[in-house]
Amino acid sequence: MASLTIRNIDDDLKRKLQIRAARNGRSMEQDLRLALQNLVAEERKPRLRSEAEARVIYEQLRALRQPPLEPIDQKAVSDELYDYLP
Repeated sequence: MASLTIRNIDDDLKRKLQIRAARNGRSMEQDLRLALQNLVAEERKPRLRSEAEARVIYEQLRALRQPPLEPIDQKAVSDELYDYLP
């Protein structure tokens, strides 16, 4: 198993971590190991959105299904994009 060393921890932070671990009935090392596991696990979970955020995204996706208001000159767009190629 791997080891991890964290240097230059503020004394106040270390004390708070010790108190947190004691409150949880674990050693500080055990508590930090669990906290790191939870932190990484939360990154994998999809973030839940509020109803308002979901409605905005829904409306944006709905707008994509509608045809453009005016015809697109595909040749002009292609030529313009070509100008940016190296």
